Amino acid sequence: MTFSSSNPRVLSGMRATGRLHLGHYHGVLKNWIKLQHEYECLFFVADVHGLTTEYKAPKIIGDSIWPMIIDWLACGIDPGLANIFIQSQIPEIAELHLLLSMITPLSWLERIPTYKDQQEKLREKNLNTYGFLGYPLLQSADVLIYKANYVPVGEDQLSHIEMTRELARHFNHLYGSEPDFETKAELAIDKMGRKNANLYRELRTRYQERGDHEALEIAKALLEDQQNIALGDKNRLFGYLEGTGRIILPEPSALLTSAAKFPGLDGQKMSKSYHNTISLGDEPLIIEQKIRTMPTDPARVRRSDPGEPEKCPVWSFHKIYSSDETKEWVQKGCRSAGIGCLDCKQPVIDAIQKEQEPIRAQIKDYENDRGFVKTIVAQGSDAAREIAQHTLDDVKQAMGLDY
Repeated sequence: MTFSSSNPRVLSGMRATGRLHLGHYHGVLKNWIKLQHEYECLFFVADVHGLTTEYKAPKIIGDSIWPMIIDWLACGIDPGLANIFIQSQIPEIAELHLLLSMITPLSWLERIPTYKDQQEKLREKNLNTYGFLGYPLLQSADVLIYKANYVPVGEDQLSHIEMTRELARHFNHLYGSEPDFETKAELAIDKMGRKNANLYRELRTRYQERGDHEALEIAKALLEDQQNIALGDKNRLFGYLEGTGRIILPEPSALLTSAAKFPGLDGQKMSKSYHNTISLGDEPLIIEQKIRTMPTDPARVRRSDPGEPEKCPVWSFHKIYSSDETKEWVQKGCRSAGIGCLDCKQPVIDAIQKEQEPIRAQIKDYENDRGFVKTIVAQGSDAAREIAQHTLDDVKQAMGLDY
């Protein structure tokens, strides 16, 4: 697909982990489905990132890619609205990662909180590798190569976005100056037309002389709407506006998403590592069995024993799936022993089955036509690579590597 440069761009990705579960659906995919109608979206499989921890068993990654993409499509990620591709199919990312590594202080990588957290959680694996230390930089390259405006993240990932912003500023400071910058910027302003050029100059003066941040935002919006100036001139004018040099790598912003954890069958966060998941492709009998064997309030030893919903993992599912009327029925029935645990579980089973039925049917359709899925990804990779090539050309030119 071809993207319009006038629409803000969103980038997000997932590691290749195979079949997805309800936690992925409610925590990530439903947000992606919403975003694809509001922004220019690029969604990618982060297969190279997977190698930072699975470099000894890369087959796991290869076997996981297609089932995961099929789940994306089955849930409603529309290739007509969003660009779906695989990270390793865009070699420009690796080249940008290499070039950015030349200017990135080691301390920036070591201070990322998840670096030490992951080392602690995955002590059974040897993560004393350059790839693992440098994976935040690879994440930055993922974002910057597409000049993404927004990256949807939870609060625990904000440090990665801030490092990406800092890296973009650092790069622009080092390489954004160019001969006759002001002359080129003034010529670019004239291309906006008299009315817009006068407004731009007025807003620039208000910001630079009076610190009027509202004027800055209005001027940025004015630039975004310009259709008759080249992207290079537009980036030059963004830098001229703020009193810096040419902006080669725009700073992305975090699009903060809800950090609510989807519950697993045992009350912990739903995760494959905890073996407590309901997969998007699970058959009805499997779903029913998983819910029926869920642990409940340990105080309810006998059917006649009253219980406390807040102490029961099943109640976490009711809070997501059940109506207010059903939740009130659970609260009263559990505490009075008016309903048994299997009675309580049935509305959850019914709700999940209803949600899963169309997704499961779509999964089967896509599984039966993997050639079509691969065509979608090939087209998405071509479109993503075209964007990446333009960015890399800009970067190499700024660094003096365009011999």
